Amino acid sequence: MTRKSAGVETVRTAIIDIGSNSIRLVAYAGARRAPAVVFNEKVMAGLGKSLSDDGRIGDKAFARGIKALDRFATLCDEMRIDSVTCVATAAVREASNGPEFIAAANRLGLDVRLLSGADEAEISGLGVLSSIPDADGIVADLGGGSLELVRVAKGKIGRTSSLPFGVLRLAEIRGHGAKELERRVKAALAKEGWTAKERGLPLFLVGGSLRSLARVDMTLNKHPLPVMHHHEIPLDSGRKLSRVLAHLGPERLAKIPDLSFSRIPTLGDAAALLSILMRQLETSRLIVSSSGLREGVLYQALPKAVRKQDPLLAAVEAQGARYARFSANGRLLNAWIEPMFADESALAHKLRLAACLLSDVAWSANPSFRAEHGLEAALHGNWGGIDITGRVVMGQALYSCYSGATKPFKGIPVSVSEDDIRQAIRWGLAMRLAQRLSGGISDILRRSQLELGEESVTLVLPRDLAGLYGEAVERRLRQFADTMKLSYAMRVSAA
Repeated sequence: MTRKSAGVETVRTAIIDIGSNSIRLVAYAGARRAPAVVFNEKVMAGLGKSLSDDGRIGDKAFARGIKALDRFATLCDEMRIDSVTCVATAAVREASNGPEFIAAANRLGLDVRLLSGADEAEISGLGVLSSIPDADGIVADLGGGSLELVRVAKGKIGRTSSLPFGVLRLAEIRGHGAKELERRVKAALAKEGWTAKERGLPLFLVGGSLRSLARVDMTLNKHPLPVMHHHEIPLDSGRKLSRVLAHLGPERLAKIPDLSFSRIPTLGDAAALLSILMRQLETSRLIVSSSGLREGVLYQALPKAVRKQDPLLAAVEAQGARYARFSANGRLLNAWIEPMFADESALAHKLRLAACLLSDVAWSANPSFRAEHGLEAALHGNWGGIDITGRVVMGQALYSCYSGATKPFKGIPVSVSEDDIRQAIRWGLAMRLAQRLSGGISDILRRSQLELGEESVTLVLPRDLAGLYGEAVERRLRQFADTMKLSYAMRVSAA
């Protein structure tokens, strides 16, 4: 069942992901193109741990997995989830008692979809494309039982492979000698054609173990913006992770914030595999994606028209509508200030529109902290379709909108060009003018306009709204014009 919230179509969905290492329930709500996570729980069932011994899911792991699924199925009922999708991957696929596990899950009311290796790879690639639509490179999704490699470019899936290098298998392979893992990976990549045609591309990192490596990198390098999605690991850091992990040891790793304790025993193996992939594929960049298999399942089920929506704009529009004072008018606000910025790039236009859609996000906060609240929303929101630099630019616009600041906010976490920051400040001050003039009322924006001349910025009002041009409005118009290095004026239209 879909719902309408302030004009934005919403739906409640859940994915139950039966992996080789963990079983996880993630529930989503909000805009269909970019739903927000409202619940997330995992159980480290370890279904794949004993496969190399006897080809079966161990009895304890079997029981623990079914117990987790029982809880998750019950939660979905109580949460009144509209659509539950349950998928199983490598361990259940390969185990001789995998069919028994699926049958037990089915008795709980879960319709388990058993993914083939090709399915798993394709869906992981779709997950990355769902939040990084312009991704051009190779997706590496490291799970417990397998490693999926997917070529993505121009919004489409290309070559796919599912290789037997899941993190639960790596210790046994490495036990045969220091070079054994590299020998096997090199052979598998060559057999699948990756090293012949797909060298020198970015690697998009997916899966709990690779994201945990990114968390270690962010902590050690004191990254000032702790947002996992679209974090870029420096190549030199990626190559050194194995040695760094060995030096730190489990006790120091356990002190890293937000690093799952259950991942620590396999981090060294994951780092070794990553280093091998980087060498064999001559990786040019390492980019972390918070979206993978589960998000790919959601994305795959969307109608084509919904898939084409921009994930950032879909998410911020839903968020903005939820916090709007009267009615959501972010798009109207953007159209109102558009004449001031007509020559911008497509990316700048998107970021400006996103900031406008969030322009009401902080109005209910304490007035002394509205600017910080708006900045926080931009920097740390659960947004796809935007990199770290884009977050900073959007955050500056909202900060200036709420504070009137004409200088960069303190502690900008990444290097952003002065021109980009200056333009974001102008966006914010134009939004600030529009909000003061209109009081958040859409009809006022529809009936007024800004005109950009060679030497001045002119606010044009119809005669019956001319009384809105008070001291506060004039002050904000003057401030905006000053940042444009222009004079300002108000004109009453004939209409």
